Amino acid sequence: MRSYFSAIMSALEQAIAASFAAREPERPALSPLRALGRRQLSGIEVFAQSVATTAPAASMVILPITMLTNETMLGGLLTVFAATIVVSLIAFCVSQFTRRFSSSGGLYSFAVKGSGSRGALTVGIAMLCKYCASGALTLYFGGQAVRTVLRETGIPTGGVVGAVVIHAVIALGILGCLVRGVRFAAAAILVVELCSLVFITALLLLPESQPVTVEPSGAPNGLLLVALGAMFALAGFESATFFGPEAKRPLVTVTRTVLLTPMICGALFTFAAWAAWSGRGGVLIGAYQHGSSTGIDVWLVVALNLGLSCSWLASAMASSNAASRLLYTMGIERVVPDRFARVHQTFRTPYVALCVVLGGLVVVSSTFVVFSSSAVLDDTRLLARAALIVGYAVVAIAAVVFLRRIGELTATVVLAGVLACTAGCAVLANLVVTVGLAQNVTMLIMLGVLALSGFCWRVYLHVHRPAALAAVGVFDSAESRDVLPGAAAYGENSRGAVAVVKSPWTDAR
Repeated sequence: MRSYFSAIMSALEQAIAASFAAREPERPALSPLRALGRRQLSGIEVFAQSVATTAPAASMVILPITMLTNETMLGGLLTVFAATIVVSLIAFCVSQFTRRFSSSGGLYSFAVKGSGSRGALTVGIAMLCKYCASGALTLYFGGQAVRTVLRETGIPTGGVVGAVVIHAVIALGILGCLVRGVRFAAAAILVVELCSLVFITALLLLPESQPVTVEPSGAPNGLLLVALGAMFALAGFESATFFGPEAKRPLVTVTRTVLLTPMICGALFTFAAWAAWSGRGGVLIGAYQHGSSTGIDVWLVVALNLGLSCSWLASAMASSNAASRLLYTMGIERVVPDRFARVHQTFRTPYVALCVVLGGLVVVSSTFVVFSSSAVLDDTRLLARAALIVGYAVVAIAAVVFLRRIGELTATVVLAGVLACTAGCAVLANLVVTVGLAQNVTMLIMLGVLALSGFCWRVYLHVHRPAALAAVGVFDSAESRDVLPGAAAYGENSRGAVAVVKSPWTDAR
């Protein structure tokens, strides 16, 4: 015991001596992601971003309808539960990175550690497709819910032109919130989502007062559609990883959020599936699908659609937020034009990336309104779900490869990675065979483009921007003000910037 305390005292003496003798570098060590504003988000704010991306209140309505439409009641309930387990395994694989690294690139940056630049670029494209498609869909459905509220209250919506204007106004409001600051957006997201969740849960608990009238689709692959819907509904937990540099305790907060979000949302979705299986939810489903035409009180229809619009629009806001951070990271690396890395001087938000993302969402959601075609919606939905599975599968395997390389691989991680990747590939293969080959050639083309995108992008960067290809994988790093004088040594990193490289007194000891 005496030798133990002696060693501690000796280490303290060396640290104190080093602090007095230390000479700071001429250039301070700065994080490459400092422009966003480091260490400002609390754990609750990061959690709000993660939960809102999943749109839990809206998903608690859509999943029961999907089960009823495809006549998969008990099978649907079990499928939702199984999807919760699979997504939780993927979250466990992602947490292997979040407990070690912090980056505004999220899964895109993490994939570099295990699958190199080719895998990272594939994941980057997949996640951009997922977030942009998800944002467009939620903006569209949120706008439709707002139109329903206006119609039920006797306010005309103006047809197609009016719908496009409503979507544009909503997008401008979202853009204003996001540019105003990430903390302001997180607070707004949390409030609206909590109110929506309470209301939807209360409706699902009501005893059955009228029969559920849902027309069966007759699709032969009903369980597959339920599985895709459940996995897509649970997707979004990874959006917390894009805010690591902005979190106060990134390695702890983000990891905790990544692990808890699919468990909490999965429990909510399993409850909603149970309510549908047990014969509840007739009021909820009737109000959503038929409005007040079936005798349901107007105020209940209005309240439901207000709650759904808040949930969907919060998801659109969160998806846009995550996509903007991904484009910002790629802009720093010059994988995309560096103008995407521009940050608002006052609010410290990537306003260029936000404007591009929201502008794209308005165009796509307006396309849904103009064409009024379920085929366009279905193709976009399938693209988002397929892109999500591709991104998750690559990151799950990357976690196993990365931990093996650093000598920290465990049997638990191997099991989680293999099971998650196998389940994702099985769902994707089933989607290709039962939907793509039999019904939807467009989806096969989109999947082919997605699969080749990482390879083609890497070839382009190798020929035209080799420096950008070498720079893929930007992470938050300690700054000079984060360490005590003399507690670290400084040197140039691979990008030529000053960075903390090691602790000299630890090496001497």
